[in-house]
Amino acid sequence: MKNYLGRNVRNVAVVGHAHSGKTTLVAAMLQAAKMTATQGRVEDGTAVTAYDEEEVARRTTMANAVAFAEWNGVKINLVDTPGFHMFLYETRAAMLPVESALVVVNAQTGVEAATDRVWKYAAEVNLPRAIVVNQVDHPKADSRQGRHQMVEQMQAKWGRQVIPVQLPIVDEKGFHGVVDLVTMKAFLYGADGSGRGEEAKIPDAVQSDAKAAHEALVELVAEGKDELMEEFFNKGTIPEDHLMAALHEAVREDNIFPVLYASGLRNVGADRLLEYLKVYAPAPSEREPVAARGRIQTTAGNGGGVNGVAVEGEDEIVMSPVDDAQPLALYVYKTMTDPFTGRVTFFKVISGKMKADTTVMNYTRQESESIGHLYIMQGRKPVEVTELHAGDLGAAVKLRETLTGDTLGDKAQEMFLEPVTLPEPAMTYAIEPKSRADEDKLAPALHKLMEDDPMVRFFRDLQTNEFLVAGAGQPHIEALVSKLKRRYHTNVILHEPKVPYRETVRARAEAQGRHKKQTGGHGQFGDCKLRIEPQPRGTGVAFGNEIFGGAIPRQYVPAVEKGVRESAARGFLAGYPVVDIKVTVFDGSYHDVDSSEMAFKMAARIGFRKCMEQARPALLEPVMKIEIEAPDEFAGALMGDLTGRRGRVQGMESGGVGTVIRAEVPMAEILTYGATLTAITQGRGSFRIEMGHYDLVPQAIAEKILAAAKQPVHDDEED
Repeated sequence: MKNYLGRNVRNVAVVGHAHSGKTTLVAAMLQAAKMTATQGRVEDGTAVTAYDEEEVARRTTMANAVAFAEWNGVKINLVDTPGFHMFLYETRAAMLPVESALVVVNAQTGVEAATDRVWKYAAEVNLPRAIVVNQVDHPKADSRQGRHQMVEQMQAKWGRQVIPVQLPIVDEKGFHGVVDLVTMKAFLYGADGSGRGEEAKIPDAVQSDAKAAHEALVELVAEGKDELMEEFFNKGTIPEDHLMAALHEAVREDNIFPVLYASGLRNVGADRLLEYLKVYAPAPSEREPVAARGRIQTTAGNGGGVNGVAVEGEDEIVMSPVDDAQPLALYVYKTMTDPFTGRVTFFKVISGKMKADTTVMNYTRQESESIGHLYIMQGRKPVEVTELHAGDLGAAVKLRETLTGDTLGDKAQEMFLEPVTLPEPAMTYAIEPKSRADEDKLAPALHKLMEDDPMVRFFRDLQTNEFLVAGAGQPHIEALVSKLKRRYHTNVILHEPKVPYRETVRARAEAQGRHKKQTGGHGQFGDCKLRIEPQPRGTGVAFGNEIFGGAIPRQYVPAVEKGVRESAARGFLAGYPVVDIKVTVFDGSYHDVDSSEMAFKMAARIGFRKCMEQARPALLEPVMKIEIEAPDEFAGALMGDLTGRRGRVQGMESGGVGTVIRAEVPMAEILTYGATLTAITQGRGSFRIEMGHYDLVPQAIAEKILAAAKQPVHDDEED
C-alpha cells in the first residue's frame, strides 16, 4: 500500500436521507477505482461498508463505516454514514474527521427530512459540500423538467450557491452519461457496470442546456472576483485551468455547492465523482486550523508551545495547518468491536507523522498506549501500512483504554480536541436477563456495546430498582438486543420502564405523632406535633424546627427529621416518594427516662402519616418536553395524536423541509412513541425528548394507578 502525503488525501463523509443510495454509491466508487473485483450490494451483504450483521439484516446503515479508494495519485477516504433519523448522531460525529461532504439526494424523492438536517450539521462546522443526485436511472426520475425542479428546490432551501457542474445524459437508453460543465466534455457508460465512462462529444439533445448551464456556472464562479470577471467579459468565458482553480477555491470556501449526477446501482458517473473529489474537494491541509485545548511540558528557561503557540497550563490554542513536522496528535472518532480482531480504534492524524510500533499518550485518560501494527480500513478489512501522514485516517487494534472522543499523541505535549456533543437518548426500556447464565454475561456485554456506541446507556434506577437501557429509539434498542444475542450469546427481555411517579400534598395540615411502649424496664416514649404544607414544584422535602422552651430536647430533633424523611421516601398513597413539601416540628413532649432517638423517629413517622391523611395527598407524574420534526403533511395527524396523549402543544413552526412541533407530554403516554411516530410519518419524522417537570395526575387516571400499585406495608406501632 502506497503512503500518501496529506496534500494527496481527501477525507469525505457520504451523507443523506435513508435509502438515498449512499452505501451503494460508495460501492460503485470502489468498483470504479478497481478497489473491489465486483460491485458489492446491500441486498446480499457484500457492500464493503455494510458489514455489520444488524445492518445487513435491516438493510439500513446504523453506524459510520470507512473505506478508501486510490484514484489518479490521491487517496480518497470515504465515510459512509447513516441516514435514518434515529442514527444521525453518528453522521454528525463523522463530520469532525473529514474536510468535505457528499450530500446524496434521491432523484425520485428530492430533499427529505434527514437530508436537510445533515446539511445543517455540515453548515455548523463550515464543511464544504457537494450534492449528488443519485438513482437518476429510475423511471420516476427520468424527466428533464423534474431535474430542473429539483435544482430549484435545493436552491430554495440552501441558496443560489447550489449549481450544477454536471448535466445527466438521459435518452431512450435511459441514464447513461454525464456532461462535465467545466471541461464541456461528455462521458458515456456501457452496461458492464465498470463505472468507467468513455469521453465523447456532447449529444446534440443536451448541447443548448449544457451551454446555458456552463455560462451560469462561470458567472457564479467569477462573481466577486475582479480578475475573473474581467477575463469573463473580455473573452466571454474563463479558460479551463483558471475555472478549475477558481471552482476549487469556491468549494473550499463554501461559496459554491456543486450538483453532480450518478446511479450507484448501475455504476454510472462514479468515476466522475472520484475525479471531482480529487480536483475540487479540499485536502486536509487546506481546511481551517483546528481549535484545541493544550498543555506542553517545558523546562525552566525554555520556550514552549503547541504547534507554534506558547501556552502555560491549559489554554485555548489554535493548531497550525496539518503538517508532518508538527508534534503527533491523533483524534479517535470511532471504536468498533470486531468478533475476530477485537477492539478496532479509528483515528485521524491531526498533525505529525504516525508510524507503526509507536507509544503514544492518551491525554484524555492519562494512559500510555502502544500502537503496534498500523492499518487503514476497507470496511471491516484492515490493510496494514507502515506510516500515516498528517491528515490521513487510520486504525489500530487492541488499545486498552482508548475510546471514542479521546485525543492521543506525543508525550511531550497535551492537547484535547472537543468530541462531538451527543443528544440525550430518546427512549428507555427496562432490561432483564432470561436466565441466570444470561445474568452473568449481561453487564460485560452491554459495556462492550457502549464502547462501540456512545449513545447507549445502561444504568440502574434507584427509585424503581430496575436495570434500564437507553438508546436513540425503539429500532436502536431492538438492534442492541439482537447484537447481545448474536454476538455475546446473551438473551434478555425488554419491558416498558416503570414511570417514576411522585406524591405530594395540596393542603396544609397538622397532626400529632405519639409513640409509647412499655415492656418492662425502660420503655419507649416520643411525642411530636408536625405541620405539613405544599411547596413549589421541584423543591423536594424541606424540614423546619419551631421548638421553643425545650418541649423536645435538641438532641432528639434530628431523629424527628430522619423519621420524616424516611416516611417521605416510602410514600403514602402507593409507595412513591413524597416531594415538594415542608414538614415542621412545632411542639411535643418527652420522658426523662423512656425517650430516645428511636422513639422520636417512630413518633415522627406516625405524625407524618396522620398529616398526609389530612393534607389532600395527590400523585405527580413526570411531564416530558418533546420536539417533533416531520414533513408538513403530517402536522395535523401528529397534533391529534399528541392531544390524545394528554399533550400540550407549546409551539409549532414551519421551516426547512417540514414542521417542528414542541409540546409537553406525560412520560406514561410516550414510552413507545417512536413506533407511533414512524407509523404516522412513514419513517420520515424524528423527535427529541428531555425531562420537563412534574405535574398533578388527573383524578381518573390517578385512581387507576393507585388501584394497580402495590400498597405499602406500614409496620410502625402506635399507641
